[in-house]
Amino acid sequence: MKAEMRHKLAQLPFEEKIRKVGELIRLRQKIESDVSEGAALLASLDKAAAELNAGEGVPLEASPRTS
Repeated sequence: MKAEMRHKLAQLPFEEKIRKVGELIRLRQKIESDVSEGAALLASLDKAAAELNAGEGVPLEASPRTS
């Protein structure tokens, strides 16, 4: 943490420091959740690509189109 940020944080009342810590915890949890969702999506896409490369998947051109 930069010295200027530490100085500003030191000047805050205790209750504000606790509130900021809570915000940081919630932000970290959201980021971890987003990363997990992204990893699951990438794994799904990798599986679909492997199936398509193996001739098991349905090419997009052959799939029914919905309008």
